[in-house]
Amino acid sequence: MIGIGTATIGRPHYINIKTNVSEEPFNKENFILKGKSILTDAYNQGIRHFDTAPGYGIAESILLEWIYEFQPENITISTKWGYTYVANFDRNAKIHEIKEHSLYKLNEQWEISKQLLPYLNIYQIHSATLDSGVLDNKEVLERLSQLKQEHNLKIGLSTSGDNQNEIIEKALSIKVDNKALFDSFQVTFNVFDQSLLKMIPLLKKENKAIIVKEALANGRVFPNADYSHYQSTYDLLESLSNKYDTSIDAVALRFCLDAINPFMVLSGASEKDQLASNLLADNFQLTSKEIQQIKTLGIKPSSYWKERKQLPWV
Repeated sequence: MIGIGTATIGRPHYINIKTNVSEEPFNKENFILKGKSILTDAYNQGIRHFDTAPGYGIAESILLEWIYEFQPENITISTKWGYTYVANFDRNAKIHEIKEHSLYKLNEQWEISKQLLPYLNIYQIHSATLDSGVLDNKEVLERLSQLKQEHNLKIGLSTSGDNQNEIIEKALSIKVDNKALFDSFQVTFNVFDQSLLKMIPLLKKENKAIIVKEALANGRVFPNADYSHYQSTYDLLESLSNKYDTSIDAVALRFCLDAINPFMVLSGASEKDQLASNLLADNFQLTSKEIQQIKTLGIKPSSYWKERKQLPWV
């Protein structure tokens, strides 16, 4: 199933390979209208899951406005806590977001995020890492357990970095009152970083929801002269897109769907044509041979994340 992530709906700049950067002054009113229009378009094309976060600028408030105005039915929402957006819509800002995994930040951001109830069903730690200490913070873990019980939520986390599997393993071991705390994992998985494959049997065995983010590797799945070392990947994706009369991004998304059968794969589309192209992934399935072909193209997680850190905010 394909859902939509709202990072580019709630803030105009994100890390990617985009080169056609608009120099027009930022217009917040138009930005909000465009965001709500994309949400409507996504809903009308069958999307029923929306992923957001306070760290995505004004994404939560846009989603709330849209729900009030559009009155959608049968939708679910996942949001996160732990990042604060501070760029104020300025592409040249030195800092775009601040990470804080404290109990104070959890409580502060929950007061806003809880407005997404009753549609909210997954509440996540935003980019949990071993370094932040959040998975050892007893007060935070107990508060998340409390919210889980009070609001019938699934508690989850999103991961970043080349030690993603180590983070997942630690989270799976965490219990509060002798009950497993984490039900959902929002993880990086794509044709380049396939390290998650090692964890799939365990996550499936434990009946955990898997939400795939960065399925298009921040745009790196598209042929790009700056990434000539991926030419074999580009050739295969293009060949498959021709075979199925579809788009390259649809093939990349389909790989995520067919390789691990997750609860959700997120589209990060910021334009209606991008969304329409992404949703072509629903029109076909890859063969087991084609899945195996793509699996041979995975790279080291350390290489993937080193390259990702070099991408600009545009």
